[in-house]
Amino acid sequence: MELKKSSKVISRRNFLKTATVAAAGIVIVPRHVLGGPGYIAPSDKINLAIIGVGSQGTDDMKEFLNIPDVQVTAVCDVFDEFKIWGTQTVGRKAAKQLVEKHYGDQSTGGNYKGCAEYVDFRDMLEQEKDIDAVAIATTDNLHAVAAMAGMKRGKHVYCQKPLTHDIYEARMLTAAARKYGVATQMGNQGHAGEGNRLMVEWVADGAIGEVREAHVWTNRPAGWWPQGIDKPTNYPPVPHGLDWNLWLGPARFRPYNPAYVPFKWRGWW
Repeated sequence: MELKKSSKVISRRNFLKTATVAAAGIVIVPRHVLGGPGYIAPSDKINLAIIGVGSQGTDDMKEFLNIPDVQVTAVCDVFDEFKIWGTQTVGRKAAKQLVEKHYGDQSTGGNYKGCAEYVDFRDMLEQEKDIDAVAIATTDNLHAVAAMAGMKRGKHVYCQKPLTHDIYEARMLTAAARKYGVATQMGNQGHAGEGNRLMVEWVADGAIGEVREAHVWTNRPAGWWPQGIDKPTNYPPVPHGLDWNLWLGPARFRPYNPAYVPFKWRGWW
């Protein structure tokens, strides 16, 4: 469904891009009129690119694939493929295969080849002109950089926590979101659940009386997530399929070591 002045039809994607439209004289044709009940025209979907498709990014992508209004059109990761948690294969090639199988299973012919893959998110933003939004689940050091790059190109942004490394970066992103008029959201996983919001309401309403003390518990560091370990002294070759320089991003250069990749990097953040 394309935006046409003569028919006064506006697509969901173009509505997001323009942010505001005149209330009078605009008619949105129901999607079932064009393609039957439940049908969503391709031009009425939000084209989404995923930046970072490791463990968390792949989980996020699977959720997005289940949203009828969203079309995952591109994936990006500095790793082509790698194992996480010992069993699951993730990375850009695995993500591309997952996306194309998902949409292929939904199509009549069972064959879908519409997901692009990139190593560098800057190349993706430059070449994929039809992207409406990006979901970011890279290593933490790239969150702010990727979010800013997306917003500067007018892309709406969903970014995993932590959004930034410091307050200054957070203020820069806030200013950019206002400047470019894009929608943004930070992924908080469990903290975004209904139970958490309900507890906040109870406390605010005084349901449990005055809160005088709070106890916080964490299961980290743990054997599966080591932190505070000694700096590596040996530097093996960078494994095939990993762009180490892009993985480092804005961080100061350091030689590759499996103590950082693919998962334990947060112990050094």
